[in-house]
Amino acid sequence: QLEVVESGGGSAQAGGSLRLSCKVSTQAMDYFAVAWFRQAPGTDREAVSCVRTSDGDTHYSDSVKGRFTISNNNGRNTVDLQMNNLSPDDAGIYYCGIDLQPYRVERGVSCFAVDFWGKGKLVTVSS
Repeated sequence: QLEVVESGGGSAQAGGSLRLSCKVSTQAMDYFAVAWFRQAPGTDREAVSCVRTSDGDTHYSDSVKGRFTISNNNGRNTVDLQMNNLSPDDAGIYYCGIDLQPYRVERGVSCFAVDFWGKGKLVTVSS
């Protein structure tokens, strides 16, 4: 049974920090990347950051580069997203998703490809 559960987040003031964690349970099924997306009210879901589990390769959207850090804790099957210097534009529901397809690594597909999603975690940032 697949399970992806986000935790952390909450509320912060502009300039503050929050941390999100994504716990992945796949019961021996391999997963090849973990990605964070976010969605503000009335907008499309947008990619934030991702990490390949095989080699630790990471990617960030331009809007969070230099402020957010993704880290993969293989031993605990968790991926954290440290968010610093937050702005109200960072507010929204943050979703964690996993890539279950091994061929994507070989074909150089972005680690933002997702096959299974968590339910999301709300992040609010006050100005």
